[in-house]
Amino acid sequence: MSKVLFSSVAYSQYDYQVTLPAKFERLLDQTPLKDMVSGKLTAIKMHVGRGIGFTTIHPLFVKILVERLKGWGAEVFITDQEVSGARVRGYTEELLGCPIVDVCGVTGKYFYNKGVDFKTFKNVDVAGHIHDAEVMIDLSHVKGHGVCGYGGACKNIAMGCVTDRTRQEIHGLEGGIEWIDEKCTRCELCIRGCNHNANKFDENGQYSVFFHHCTYCGHCVKVCPTGAIAMTDANKYEDFQTGMALCTKTVLDLFAPNSVYYINFLTNITALCDCWGMSTPSLVPDIGIAASSDIVAIERACLDMIDYRKLDMQGVPKGYELGTEGHLFQRVHAKDPFVQIGKLEELGLGTQKYEITEVE
Repeated sequence: MSKVLFSSVAYSQYDYQVTLPAKFERLLDQTPLKDMVSGKLTAIKMHVGRGIGFTTIHPLFVKILVERLKGWGAEVFITDQEVSGARVRGYTEELLGCPIVDVCGVTGKYFYNKGVDFKTFKNVDVAGHIHDAEVMIDLSHVKGHGVCGYGGACKNIAMGCVTDRTRQEIHGLEGGIEWIDEKCTRCELCIRGCNHNANKFDENGQYSVFFHHCTYCGHCVKVCPTGAIAMTDANKYEDFQTGMALCTKTVLDLFAPNSVYYINFLTNITALCDCWGMSTPSLVPDIGIAASSDIVAIERACLDMIDYRKLDMQGVPKGYELGTEGHLFQRVHAKDPFVQIGKLEELGLGTQKYEITEVE
């Protein structure tokens, strides 16, 4: 089994030492990071958020991590796909004590191409600042995601350590609904029949589906009077998850053994990814912080900690139709979040068998 360190938000008394930031300090001291980062160029890959979003990882925790790493002799920098909005959420070089840089450079053109071959997914353009780092800390905020169900450590790498071209190719794997132009009368019954605002006709009369919102409920198919819409493969979102796993492996293969470490924050667990540039209420109460050297184990452990029975309906839009089976994220987004975990395991990146070591 792989070891997963965990510190809970639960506390026993009104005392600084039992709060989550203090526990995080003690958790870091139990990781192998001290020996891992000493004298090494160390990238902290995190999502700094966008727009008016406010539920990313609190800057205090990032500051604690940076100070620990620097104290252990690391040369630290923070990086993300785009960092122009970092300051709005308190991520500044002055506060955190290290540079904050765009992962592909200021022009977005600093990358190293690595080929893959999965359907239409052909190019993993690894960001230059990730490629050049000797150690990477995958610092992730756990939340839901409309296409893959769940966004954590895997998504932070697959969508955040690459170029726009690679992201577009992975998103190009989405789908599962076919529209036949010749049969369509543009009656828009399919638009009115969608409970999730996932479809539309553009200004040219072309039908499109936003698969982030789509739950594959089939309402559009059922109400279409001419058979212009058909379900081709309702599980095609699995291709997206496979693409993410392949991209993650390609990035991780660039690092020497024992040079990547994963820290997942199970706080402000919202339905949507932070890239939306807005925040919604949490789906469940805050849980804590997990850390591991095994990406598969930490992702599985985090999903297992999220209990659908603790769902707060304020975390989903009013009138939203929830599913009745599977993980909470599957009930919200109709995509099984465990698919990506299985794909990571199939690629040899870790094991779903884990044991929790709690750090008080």
